[in-house]
Amino acid sequence: MVEAKNKTKKASLADLIVMGMQEKKAQNITVIDLRKLKEAVADYFIICSGNSDTQVDSIHDSVDEVVFKTDNIHPWRTEGSMQKEWIVVDYGDVVAHIFRKDKRPFYNLEELWGDGVITKIENLD
Repeated sequence: MVEAKNKTKKASLADLIVMGMQEKKAQNITVIDLRKLKEAVADYFIICSGNSDTQVDSIHDSVDEVVFKTDNIHPWRTEGSMQKEWIVVDYGDVVAHIFRKDKRPFYNLEELWGDGVITKIENLD
C-alpha cells in the first residue's frame, strides 16, 4: 500500500488494519491518505463495507485482533459497536470506518475527504 522507503509506523498500522479487514472478506476497502490536508482529523482513514451486522462486527474484531497481536496497540476509542451500522475504530492518526454496506453511501466519506490521496484495495476472493 505504501512504498517501502516511505513506510512509517502509521503506514504499517494502516496496513495492519487493511489486513484485519481482508481476513473477514471486507468489501470495497479504501485508504485515504489525509496527511497533506490541514483540516484533517487523522493521517489515514481506512474504510470498508460488510454485508451484515454480523460481518461488520466480525471485521471490527479482526482489525482489533490483528493490530493488537502484531503491534500490541489498542484503539483509543471505538464507536458504533452496539448498532453495527458504522463502527469507527480510532487509533489516533489512523481511523478505521467499518460500514454496513447499505449505510456507506449515505455518509460517503470518500467524497467528503476527496482531497486526500485515495487508494482502492482489491478484494481478496
